[in-house]
Amino acid sequence: MKPKEILVFGASGQIGRHLLRKLTKKNFKVTVVTRNLHRKAYILKSQANPGWMNIIELDNPNHEKLSQIFRNKDICINLIGILHENKKSSFNNIHCLLPKKLAELSKENNLKQFIQLSALGVEDALDSKYATSKLNGENEIKKIFNNYVILRPSIVYSVDDKFTTMLMSMLKLFPIFPIYYKGKTNFYPIHVSDICEIIENIISNEIRSETIECIGPEKISFKHILQKLIKSLDINRILLPAPLFIAKLFANIFEITMKNPLLTKDQLILLNYDNSPSGKYKTNLDLKLNNNLKYFEKEIIKYSYMWKDGGEFSKEKN
Repeated sequence: MKPKEILVFGASGQIGRHLLRKLTKKNFKVTVVTRNLHRKAYILKSQANPGWMNIIELDNPNHEKLSQIFRNKDICINLIGILHENKKSSFNNIHCLLPKKLAELSKENNLKQFIQLSALGVEDALDSKYATSKLNGENEIKKIFNNYVILRPSIVYSVDDKFTTMLMSMLKLFPIFPIYYKGKTNFYPIHVSDICEIIENIISNEIRSETIECIGPEKISFKHILQKLIKSLDINRILLPAPLFIAKLFANIFEITMKNPLLTKDQLILLNYDNSPSGKYKTNLDLKLNNNLKYFEKEIIKYSYMWKDGGEFSKEKN
């Protein structure tokens, strides 16, 4: 039986790297598209056995080049996303226009599935440019191609993320840590291996025309996330509720002075909304797409030692 040919955009990110390992182990043939082969190749080539992954460099994509890549493919997975805008990348281009183009090419080439990574809670945070662009991208895909699957995950975490790792770095440095909206914003953190399992089962079960809200096994407020990280680091920190005007001031400074801001004004808007299932769509739990979901506290302890004094030697002995 001929293995399925899968095209992946955004494979060098946290989810992409874990997904490549999972798909190639299951004998799917994967083609990865990257803008910079020299910078990304060392990351990507280590994720799969030779022969199961092909890497294509595409710096300035046009319709003809993209069409060639889509030929003879069965599935397209788009994992590309940004957390903040810059001169080269806008939310609209990355989250709306690009998915629209990929959906058009999926239809033209009769693909069996187009899987798009979106985000949980985008229908609520309509005053956020990030959320609006994600939602617009979803709507464009649904208009164009019936064989879509849109995934809306809550926060995806692992040792390779930019969420728990950044927070642990900051908690390690600062004895007082500001929290906004009193830290009451709720999340359903999902481990990267669980989101990859969801994608694998969507492919294996040939699921189509679904929007799936992807959640972990527990609801945790932002304040409790910080408390769990502090506990895993075995440190004491003061979590100080900060006025919104101070948060906006810091966000402005970060956006002006940092290439990758620690906080943006748009992220501050998102923090005002719970990252929770809407009830309008099925979840990964409803569809039984996971066997054993991982719990946040048990997973972060596996890598939080890297932020402790003593590093590897600070790990508890069994």
